Amino acid sequence: MFRPIRKKVNEISIDMAKELLRSSRRGVLAVHGENGYPYAIPINYLYDEDTNSILFHGAKAGHKVDSLKACDKVCFTVYGNETVKDIAWAPYVQSAVVFGRCHLIGHDESERAVALLKKFAMKYYPNEDLVLEEIAASGKATQMFQIEIEHISGKQVQEI
Repeated sequence: MFRPIRKKVNEISIDMAKELLRSSRRGVLAVHGENGYPYAIPINYLYDEDTNSILFHGAKAGHKVDSLKACDKVCFTVYGNETVKDIAWAPYVQSAVVFGRCHLIGHDESERAVALLKKFAMKYYPNEDLVLEEIAASGKATQMFQIEIEHISGKQVQEI
């Protein structure tokens, strides 16, 4: 169902792709947008290994929400781990691509949503007190989304 990496020499292991998902701070979420156009936006996220999913938060209305209501299939990409090996001006860069289905974590799961929002925020905030303050101040204006991962691949290429 999902295409394999075309150039096997560039492929990295699933474990390396998951490590990139764990360590990166931002990725690009692509959805099926309006009028047949793709819609891709950078987001903060958390890779949750326990559930093999990507968690992110967002507003309760807008292009992203409308697109996800129309079609839950998404692609999520991160890149990084830039390293210099042979040629100083042409670094190697790793990327991980995730395909999956995205859904809103519903209001009937409000305790779970708050717990996931806290887990997500701890990736970005320096301490739990600041996380709890932010959730108290803005938590009601956001909602949590979860991408259930169906496929992960990764590769490393030199930028020449």
